[in-house]
Amino acid sequence: MKGMNSRITRLGNGIAAAVLLISSPLAIADRFKDIEITASPLAENIYMLTGSGGNMAAVANPDGVLLIDSQYAELAEKIRAKLKTLSQGELTTLINTHMHGDHVGGNAALAANANIIAHKNVQLRLSNNANFDPAGLPKTVIEQSTTLKHGDTTLILEPMPASHTDGDILIWFPEQNIVHMGDLLFQGRFPFVDTSNGGNVQQYIENTRYVLSKIDDNTQVIPGHGELTNKAGLAAELSMLEQTLALVQAMREQGLTEEQMIEQGLGEAFKSWHWNFITEARWIRTLYQATQS
Repeated sequence: MKGMNSRITRLGNGIAAAVLLISSPLAIADRFKDIEITASPLAENIYMLTGSGGNMAAVANPDGVLLIDSQYAELAEKIRAKLKTLSQGELTTLINTHMHGDHVGGNAALAANANIIAHKNVQLRLSNNANFDPAGLPKTVIEQSTTLKHGDTTLILEPMPASHTDGDILIWFPEQNIVHMGDLLFQGRFPFVDTSNGGNVQQYIENTRYVLSKIDDNTQVIPGHGELTNKAGLAAELSMLEQTLALVQAMREQGLTEEQMIEQGLGEAFKSWHWNFITEARWIRTLYQATQS
């Protein structure tokens, strides 16, 4: 349990730095000093990579590597070194699941010479971010479902209605029965719904239902944060989303204020979903805003 808490603490610190941009460069570099990049095989030439920030995935063919998300610039050399253990080919394609810094921060450092692909809104938002290195901007933008071939591997990039942000895409591996959900899934914990960048709680729930309708019990589901999961894990996440939203709606109907809801809490059943970035209190605030009419 201690190890899990340590991983969650690093995750929360990473997202907070990416979203709030309050950590100094020295503090960030020091925080990444002991981070290791791990690669877990999911299918032939397909891997899930973890480090600090959003979960990555790679298609590592001998003649070239496709990477999904890039974590932080400070981790670029570690990520590059790990990719070289999977393939001696160069990184030719980088796909961003959305625009948050813990998923795009390494774009320029890793993939300035690669084809960077993302939702149109990701390019728009990053272009307007004066702190983002333009060498890492998407070169190819998508607005509708797009099929991509990397060697013998087929990927389908599917833009989703705004939920986590307004630039989320799913990445499907139809032949291998794998889906990378980006931050449309925070496995086993309350999610971050970034309303300042187009996020929407109800659509987050609808998108979760949609993915569940498309997968089976053998599907490997890569979350934006958390452990590799499956249909049962995603169903548990949906149940949490639906139940906590209903609880907040019921408390609102009882006349409770936002602060009274936080004081009352969501109950023992949801204590394990609390973590240091999206605490129970912060999730209640998000749901409270979502139930305003």
